[in-house]
Amino acid sequence: VLNIKPPTFLMQDILPTGSNYVMSNGGGVASSSTHLLDFLEEPIPGVGTYDDFHTIDWVREKCKDRERHRKVIKRKSRHGEFTKSLYDAWSGWLVVTLTGLASGALAGLIDIAADWMNDIKEGVCLSAMWFNHEQCCWTSNETTWAELILGQAEGPGSYIMNYFMYIYWALSFAFLAVCLVKVFAPYACGSGIPEIKTILSGFIIRGYLGKWTLMIKTITLVLAVASGLSLGKEGPLVHVACCCGNIFSYLFPKYSKNEAKKREVLSAASAAGVSVAFGAPIGGVLFSLEEVSYYFPLKTLWRSFFAALVAAFVLRSINPFGNSRLVLFYVEYHTPWYLFELLPFILLGVFGGLWGAFFIRANIAWCRRRKSTRFGKYPVLEVILVAAITAVVAFPNPYTRQNTSELIKELFTDCGPLESSQLCQYRSQMNGSKAFSDNPNHPAGPGVYAAIWQLCLALIFKIIMTIFTFGLKVPSGLFIPSMAIGAIAGRIVGIAVEQLAYYHHDWFLFKEWCEVGADCITPGLYAMVGAAACLGGVTRMTVSLVVIVFELTGGLEYIVPLMAAVMTSKWVGDAFGREGIYESHIRLNGYPFLDAKEEFTHTTLAREVMRPRRSDPPLAVLTQDDLTVEELQSVINETSYNGFPVIVSKESQRLVGFALRRDITIAIENARRKQEGILLNSRVYFTQHAPTLPADSPRPLKLRSILDMSPFTVTDHTPMEIVVDIFRKLGLRQCLVTHNGKKILIFTSTEYSILKFLQNIFGS
Repeated sequence: VLNIKPPTFLMQDILPTGSNYVMSNGGGVASSSTHLLDFLEEPIPGVGTYDDFHTIDWVREKCKDRERHRKVIKRKSRHGEFTKSLYDAWSGWLVVTLTGLASGALAGLIDIAADWMNDIKEGVCLSAMWFNHEQCCWTSNETTWAELILGQAEGPGSYIMNYFMYIYWALSFAFLAVCLVKVFAPYACGSGIPEIKTILSGFIIRGYLGKWTLMIKTITLVLAVASGLSLGKEGPLVHVACCCGNIFSYLFPKYSKNEAKKREVLSAASAAGVSVAFGAPIGGVLFSLEEVSYYFPLKTLWRSFFAALVAAFVLRSINPFGNSRLVLFYVEYHTPWYLFELLPFILLGVFGGLWGAFFIRANIAWCRRRKSTRFGKYPVLEVILVAAITAVVAFPNPYTRQNTSELIKELFTDCGPLESSQLCQYRSQMNGSKAFSDNPNHPAGPGVYAAIWQLCLALIFKIIMTIFTFGLKVPSGLFIPSMAIGAIAGRIVGIAVEQLAYYHHDWFLFKEWCEVGADCITPGLYAMVGAAACLGGVTRMTVSLVVIVFELTGGLEYIVPLMAAVMTSKWVGDAFGREGIYESHIRLNGYPFLDAKEEFTHTTLAREVMRPRRSDPPLAVLTQDDLTVEELQSVINETSYNGFPVIVSKESQRLVGFALRRDITIAIENARRKQEGILLNSRVYFTQHAPTLPADSPRPLKLRSILDMSPFTVTDHTPMEIVVDIFRKLGLRQCLVTHNGKKILIFTSTEYSILKFLQNIFGS
């Protein structure tokens, strides 16, 4: 059997019909009845479920859903059953509605709490402790820690005290976050998107989307963001939303008893997570489609759209940013972009691609070193050390001291008469009351040059600390730090182009495009393009990223520059490696994930990948009617395979079906508990009718209900690129390889045969 754990797309093709198993000479797909499993009148409890860290069988789950749907249709015609049918039909919309409501409410709570706790590091509001920094300024009653403790607001002593309190609160928040994660919910650490991608591909990680994980992730996400570490809350919000979707799915049997249907809810939940993370409902749907989901039918698209809508509506009602806007960084530029600006936009795309490739390699190398050394055994010490370095280095620089979201907002903002930022301190050359310069741009003042040097230091600091922060045992997102790096680089480039246009306004480029008396260069636009480019270089997203950014900023007019920068960053990043940061972490953690975007062009045959090889021990199989319970248990105890092919006899070796190890074990235990006369020497049979037995024989055990009567098969000469496509598009758990259409050559291996083979080929 070609055994591969990660199922991907599920083709909703109707299975071939027929009463008997037929193996074609060409080794095609076996045909059976329209039911994948021959169920007994009383289904065995536990059969069809999955162990932790195993993959689901998409084909079997689809069959179960079809059977459930047939029963629902039959119930509609019965008196008194219409309500249950209506409840079943609308359960999907109910679960995504609840998911959207919970995601929006938790996101609003996290945003408010994170802003408040982040501002505590610099001071308190004595008149109203629940006010954050911005709200406290409205009452003009903000008090720094130096004023509160020392009674003075200026001087070296005040600076040192504020410095100390900043470090103290940062370490306290980081220590509390890592301790809560380590003790109560180890799955709450990290971004969560790599694990969500793996779970949506069909892998089972019990507890990763549980109640404790949701609770601890929500609390520690606030603490991690408030600690000042180079991380964001946007990625973990996707994990939080998926936890909500998983919990609410247990309220509806349609989803709680079908792992494939549950993943449709999780796809909609991931869209709601991005919707509340960035205020981008449409971008959230596209993110779920492009980045995390593998099975995304049209019905899931509608429900994802609805979940994102509900989540965005709830977040807008809470109004956590206090600006009556849904978007996080609303900008309003007053000048269009010009054609000559495509060159610096593309250069920012090149920078984003180079940064993405460098970050992925550096971060993966550090995380691999963490796993292989003693340093990884002390996650609390590592978090404290990184938080201490971050706080000590960040405080002297105002651009690293402030919240990363506030930094991005300042970099995106266009300079106006009411802006007091140091980035807007330009010199105005005035002659009386009129400016005598024909060029609309102004020369940069000392404040702008000082800000550029501080931004350069902030850029280096962010690059280094993000590499060591992503992957810590605290909730840590990558969207905001990557956008901050790109925004810093973009703002510097924008100021450089602006000053170039001022001092060389006679150049043919600027003379043709920059009209006299109108603004020409907008540095904030360059920051927005740079943020998109760096985020694209790290994640390798394209369409969804562009939509997220223009929804995030409201800059609908600047889609073309965003598209150019994002595509350039992807091309440059792909030149160094096609994997994004999430796929790289999936591979680093050893999750069974078969990327649907990965191309396989090698001329390899199935017999070169199958297990066992021809020189290995013989195949472990079960015969259909001449095994005893003792012999069957002996086969299970002596092997570790996930399933066994069932054949007619040792001599014939004609394939009957495939039985899973877990189902066999559950069926035997259930029979011993509920049926009398089942002994160790009882005959086990997988056929429809019991074999002829002597009169004194114990009661036989029928296991036909757990037998997969239509396992997928290929011949040993099938090209591997076809086998890989079968696994991707049908979501198979295993595939039987036959020789001349009759003999079974391999069994279920505990290793991920195809994945390991692909890793050996691609050198990963």
